[in-house]
Amino acid sequence: MREALESDLRAVLNGALNMLGTVERMLPVAADILLHERTERLEEIRALDREVDAQEAQIEAECLRIIALHQPVARDLRMVALILKSLSDIERMGDYTVHVAKDGSELAQAPALKRYVNLARMLERLGEMSQNLRTALADRDVTRAEATIGMDDEVDDLYEQIQRELVTYMLEDPRNISKALMLMRVGRSLERVGDHMENIAERVRYWVTGQREA
Repeated sequence: MREALESDLRAVLNGALNMLGTVERMLPVAADILLHERTERLEEIRALDREVDAQEAQIEAECLRIIALHQPVARDLRMVALILKSLSDIERMGDYTVHVAKDGSELAQAPALKRYVNLARMLERLGEMSQNLRTALADRDVTRAEATIGMDDEVDDLYEQIQRELVTYMLEDPRNISKALMLMRVGRSLERVGDHMENIAERVRYWVTGQREA
């Protein structure tokens, strides 16, 4: 019975890691659309998002089956709870990444307001955060999870820089307002992707140690 539980737990953890990996694959596609005006890739990112939604439904059903069949306790139960709670975070990450791609496609219809240097950095940092988070989950690594949380602070700082820059552009020329507001929305979407990764990273400590805080 214990072997069956461990096998099922490995399967749902791998499912969650694959789901997170799917979102990770979406980030460079969104970057390509936003930074290089590759608007033809919009359907590609929508297809990946549909894949994320399907993965969420499948993993959720499997987690509920594990609870009903095995009635896990202690760390096993904490693991199932972490995965169930994290599914919605990962799904929202996918949604926000699609928002970035859609806004990027719309922005590509007119000359760029500026070079999107900080947005490019945010996208790059989010990719690194996702890799770090997947490793933290796979290895039950609390230290790496905490490093992921630290990386989100950098994403937040970049977002604040973008906001300040864009306000300056709007004040300088009212014709910039519409485009600047859309770029602010792109920055906000990326910032929210980081927040959802942080949510998952914060749960790793509780899963591994049973302690909510250090």
